[in-house]
Amino acid sequence: MPTVAVLNMQGQEVGTVELSESVFGVTPNVPVMNDMVKNYLANQRQGTQSALTRAEVSGGGRKPWRQKDTGRARQGSTRAPQWTHGGIVFAPKPRNYRYTLNKKVRRLAMKSALSSKVLDNEMIVLDAISTDSFKTKTIAAMLKAVGSEKKALIVLDSVDEKVIVSARNIPGVKTAQVNTLNVYDILNADKFIVVKDAVAKIEEVYA
Repeated sequence: MPTVAVLNMQGQEVGTVELSESVFGVTPNVPVMNDMVKNYLANQRQGTQSALTRAEVSGGGRKPWRQKDTGRARQGSTRAPQWTHGGIVFAPKPRNYRYTLNKKVRRLAMKSALSSKVLDNEMIVLDAISTDSFKTKTIAAMLKAVGSEKKALIVLDSVDEKVIVSARNIPGVKTAQVNTLNVYDILNADKFIVVKDAVAKIEEVYA
């Protein structure tokens, strides 16, 4: 059963926590995590790109010159794709890129992502994260104390507006709750910082 040190906001060790083997101790399945990341990115696409085909551009109704005896290539319209201001071949149109993965696949991908952070020593458990006011300096000092200088994902056990607002101005830092956690954000972060109470909730959901 994996064991991780519990730190306070000053970076001092105040205890340890045993993590669930079934959630944080599985062998990471890389292909499944890859599938989940592709699914997440595809579902973020707006799909609003659009261009006009030769049937939709304005003009081009008259044949530009007669078919034969001009010495030039035959043309039927000035709005064919090879012409300037012509239509686009296979023009992209608005579409929905969303697709779903099986529930078992999503759960395995989440467990694999969580376990990979434990294996790579990139998971940091804090006893609590709190701030008395909306101060970016407080969260920045906490991140420095626990050794997170780059991209970090902070997982809270409940919505704390002061922590969320204080962290959102720090480049590369993102906050989430247990119910908004996703595989892409976990793998994209250099440090996975979790409040101790949030660890219990994650284990309750995915065990």
